[in-house]
Amino acid sequence: MIYISRRELEDICSDIFQRLGIPEDEARDSAEILVAADARGIQSHGVQRMKRYADGIKAGLIKGGVTPTVLRETPVSLVMDAEGAMGLSLSKRAMRRVIITAKEHGVGVCSIRNSNHFGVAGYYTEMAAREDMLGVALSNTAALGVPTFAKKAMFGTNPIAFSAPGHDGNLFSLDMATTVTTRGVIEMLEKEGKQVPPGLAVDADGKPAVDPTSLLDDMLYQRGGGLLPLGAERNIASGYKGYGLAVMVDILTALCSGGVFGEAVRDSAVTSARVCHFFMALRIDIFRNIEEFKNDMDKMLTALRETSPSEGANRVFYAGLKEQEALAASGKDGIPVPKSIWEDLQKMRINYA
Repeated sequence: MIYISRRELEDICSDIFQRLGIPEDEARDSAEILVAADARGIQSHGVQRMKRYADGIKAGLIKGGVTPTVLRETPVSLVMDAEGAMGLSLSKRAMRRVIITAKEHGVGVCSIRNSNHFGVAGYYTEMAAREDMLGVALSNTAALGVPTFAKKAMFGTNPIAFSAPGHDGNLFSLDMATTVTTRGVIEMLEKEGKQVPPGLAVDADGKPAVDPTSLLDDMLYQRGGGLLPLGAERNIASGYKGYGLAVMVDILTALCSGGVFGEAVRDSAVTSARVCHFFMALRIDIFRNIEEFKNDMDKMLTALRETSPSEGANRVFYAGLKEQEALAASGKDGIPVPKSIWEDLQKMRINYA
């Protein structure tokens, strides 16, 4: 690993996006969201994805400077066709709009079709939490997840994120795939020359996947196999729960916006699929006094953090705590970036000059 300041890493990624023709404001927002993943210790959704974004832009599947089409609108809701816009910057604008709506009406929701990969879902929910709101963000993805009792991918990793605020920047911030892992993690295993650990995925024959390269290739071309749903295999560890959550995400993101869902969401060899999103913000004071709520959040998070760990464990975490600690550390020491990824970024700056 090498350690890079957050600002420098954002500037490099923004520069690459701009060299590829993305307007400066969208490039900077997109770079900020990508780097935010690495700053939180989520490398699978960080700058290691720059090559895939660049390929998508060059192929014309990811577009800058696009004005999404409004399909349906009410005082509290919005449905849009993204027209292939940058999923990162578009999602930031969409969440801002949802927050503005919630400030006026108590709730704001937005469902979007025909977008692109939007990075870490928790980035958007934390935008709402910092405005004293509850935030929700969902996205479907290319079909990578295998239903319970199946051996063929029929839904995406379909992430779910939810954030709620306490005082002094403390957050409960859940950001999870509905599969036991993500493709980004498998990509990192491939880069590091490691095998796929047991319980994460099955191959085209429905047997435990071992080789990350074969697994990634089979998922890309939908030959069979894929990632297991949250809860893992069959009903032994309640895999049907992750399966059900993944389908719920498809309903809220794709079916509500009229977008593509299930196995019809397909990546290409060079870029990720066009996907759908869902965003929601709820103003906390429509339920109760915000200070009373945040006081209770502080008590809850403190109680969870101070719970006695089990044998062999050092401490107990709650959703978002590790990421908040990684964020603080990266602000002090710089963001850790694998040397190979750093070299790829330098090559992209030269190649796209």
